[in-house]
Amino acid sequence: MQRRTLDILFSIGGMALAALLLVLGIVKTSNANFAKNYVKDQLSEQNISFTPVDFLKPEEKKAVCLVENGGKPLTTGKQAECYANEYIGLHVTEVADGKTYADLGTPQRELQAKVEEATAAGSAELPALQADLAAITGQRDTLFKGETLRGLLLTSYGFSVFGDKGAQVATVSYIVAALLFLLSIAGFAHAFRTSKEVAVGEPQK
Repeated sequence: MQRRTLDILFSIGGMALAALLLVLGIVKTSNANFAKNYVKDQLSEQNISFTPVDFLKPEEKKAVCLVENGGKPLTTGKQAECYANEYIGLHVTEVADGKTYADLGTPQRELQAKVEEATAAGSAELPALQADLAAITGQRDTLFKGETLRGLLLTSYGFSVFGDKGAQVATVSYIVAALLFLLSIAGFAHAFRTSKEVAVGEPQK
């Protein structure tokens, strides 16, 4: 096979691969932009804002991201992660001494059973049991709301991470595509500088 022919084939292949990488980069850029805009639109609709720095409690100020975002609207995935973990995550642990919504399920059911028994027996302990049941029910409702919002915000953060990864893939695709394009151009230039009579592996005269 002639060296010129081989150079041309490699150059054509490089151009084709560069085109495929370019298409991949465009697709990934589109995906990244969609994820970024979708997360921003969804979070903006919630009208959540970080507490101004002056109003943060000492334990809240330990979270650097809460201080950096103080008073700002929550519109990005990274902000959602901060708000979910450092703000909501902190406050839900204060509701029932670190217990979760699921942890309080059994105690709540046990109190409900005791209230029913006390009601049927006309026990004098009924008011105290009802107060305990109301307290644990309130705690469980608060935890449910807090844990649900935290989960939704972390889901938004996770979705934004996929967008960031897509943007990184797009950048790499563009760089490799550009390199392949330049190498292909060099290959074509080399092919047309090579004599038609030179075979592969034969030194050019």
